[in-house]
Amino acid sequence: MKSLRGITSEDLFQITWVNDPTPSPQGGQLVYVSRKTNEARDGYSSHLRLLNLENQKERPFTSGDKDHAPAWSPDGSQLAFLREHEGKTQVWLIASDGGEAQQISHLKHGVSSLLWSPDGLNLLVKSSVDMSEKDEDETEDIDKKMPQELVVDRIRMKSDSGGLWNGRRTHLFRVPTEGGEAIPVTTGYYDVGDYAWSPDGESIAWIAQFPEEGEEHNDYTLTNHVYRAKADGSDVQQLTPEGYSFGRLTYAPDGQSLALLASDRSYGNATLVKLYTLPISGGQPVCLSKDWDVQINHSLVGDMRSHLINTGAVFSRDGLSILCLATIEGSVRIARFARDGSHAEYILPDEKEFYQFAMLENGQIVAGVADVLHPGDLFLYTQPDEVGAEPIQLTHSNPQLDEEIQLSTPETFWFDSSDGLRLQGWMLKPAGMVEGVKVPTILEIHGGPHMMYGFTFMHEFQILAAQGYAVVYINPRGGLGYGQQFVNACRGDYGGGDYRDLMEAMDYALSRYSFIDESRLGVTGGSYGGFMTNWIVGHTDRFKAAVTQRSISNWLSFYGVSDIGFFFTEDQIGGNAWDDTEKLWKHSPLAYVGNVSTPLLILHGEQDLRCPIEQAEQLYVALKRRKQTTRFVRFPGANHELSRGGHPHLRVRRLEHIAGWFNEHL
Repeated sequence: MKSLRGITSEDLFQITWVNDPTPSPQGGQLVYVSRKTNEARDGYSSHLRLLNLENQKERPFTSGDKDHAPAWSPDGSQLAFLREHEGKTQVWLIASDGGEAQQISHLKHGVSSLLWSPDGLNLLVKSSVDMSEKDEDETEDIDKKMPQELVVDRIRMKSDSGGLWNGRRTHLFRVPTEGGEAIPVTTGYYDVGDYAWSPDGESIAWIAQFPEEGEEHNDYTLTNHVYRAKADGSDVQQLTPEGYSFGRLTYAPDGQSLALLASDRSYGNATLVKLYTLPISGGQPVCLSKDWDVQINHSLVGDMRSHLINTGAVFSRDGLSILCLATIEGSVRIARFARDGSHAEYILPDEKEFYQFAMLENGQIVAGVADVLHPGDLFLYTQPDEVGAEPIQLTHSNPQLDEEIQLSTPETFWFDSSDGLRLQGWMLKPAGMVEGVKVPTILEIHGGPHMMYGFTFMHEFQILAAQGYAVVYINPRGGLGYGQQFVNACRGDYGGGDYRDLMEAMDYALSRYSFIDESRLGVTGGSYGGFMTNWIVGHTDRFKAAVTQRSISNWLSFYGVSDIGFFFTEDQIGGNAWDDTEKLWKHSPLAYVGNVSTPLLILHGEQDLRCPIEQAEQLYVALKRRKQTTRFVRFPGANHELSRGGHPHLRVRRLEHIAGWFNEHL
């Protein structure tokens, strides 16, 4: 029998991710995206694969190095997809029986998404548009050789994913599938979000926020609207009332209503996303999930996927029910709602992460599913309504995890906080743990804070387990998955009840698991988890080593430097930097740096605009000035997504730094 080895950071280079299952309307086959690190290990490659649903045989379908976003034509004769080529992403077409793909779009700034028209003659695509009066192509050649200043007149002048604002807006264009120039469909000083064709192809709907009359930008508005127009973009109508933040929309098969994923912002940024329907004539949205205290969306934290387009609302073929992803108690499940609001239910099993799904013509479901031991594969659920029915596994993307590597299976636990909240957590034991031997233990804290740990594969946790650590992770108050009041419970109280939850989780784990060595405890987390790591080491010395990642240390400066600083700080802490200085400082870990004695490793991406690196620099300098044990690791070119979608080599180095610090100090 072959002996198994422990997982390493470099095993990241061998992992394959599968996503975007796209069934052919002709039936019998689907296309999906296969993604992994490229041969040079300096980026990622992706291509499309064609899979036969009857015999599960598959083959490569496209030959590009960066192909993604597949979409079948309505008759199934062609497949459109996005390909990055020579620095730009455009739409390409390939026949259903294969052959050479052909580029059909040539938009100046590329294409970010696409949808087929119902008649198959056009594609509705989203692209960026220069909004300045003078196009950059008109700039004199001599000027192009000179450094150019950036003139800023917006408060939202940057984003973590896009960098500094480049003066462009995202809009819709119609691209004829037979070739020809792209035709603008929308225009103006706003960005188009999700969008859809009506089933008859006569109209389109999209999500956006138009600026107020007399304003050029809509930066201060956190809500938006659903708009509807004729297919050419004329006769625009606003369908929705004020007060909602809409994320996804889907036309019903009969074209008479829309399904919407939205928040009414009644609890600010902590408001649960719900499922709504809206008549095509507009009016007040009707909430189908009003009786469910559940987040209708995918909100599970992991380190395997970044910027994945999660499935929105999906109508059944008869239009009588709507399927959605739902975040609940560590799982992401598929929920089904009757369109008339008469009933709702979960289908398919729990204790898994359903990260995408699609419905076949016969009502079967193909889904991307991950669990605690697998990063994700495609499964076919032939009997989605039958409890306990076994699915057919369509892909086997990472056999090495079963055949070569010893992984640890986490055990879930529940306990009551001192003020009566029911809290869920997990214990991941060290791989190959010896009975009776006490082990060092790491407390992991998720980001968000309005996200959730759960039943999915965590490379970072498994590496720590492979190196002899137990890993404890929980969902403290403020996380999703446990109802509206739970997710709202940390707003205005960062470092209060959430801190107590984490400390009580360690107390509970120590009482339940006798193998934990209380003298060798570590703590780490990223983003909000980094904030909380900073807070913890300023309020207790029970942890003998800590690693803070992409963290917040000072709310006063965060307000002005983060891409979300002004509205996030006001929403989560409850004030601004000039009127509420004392409040923001009270909740800033930097205020308590004089108490820190725990050896602290600080990890941060240099291009992180969500939690800018100055947050790490302030903390590092303060600790160094106090001659405390600390180290600062800066990752060049990395933004806030480093741990799950950053440069592969830097992702590996990050994991090695985390394990190395704990090895050194625990």
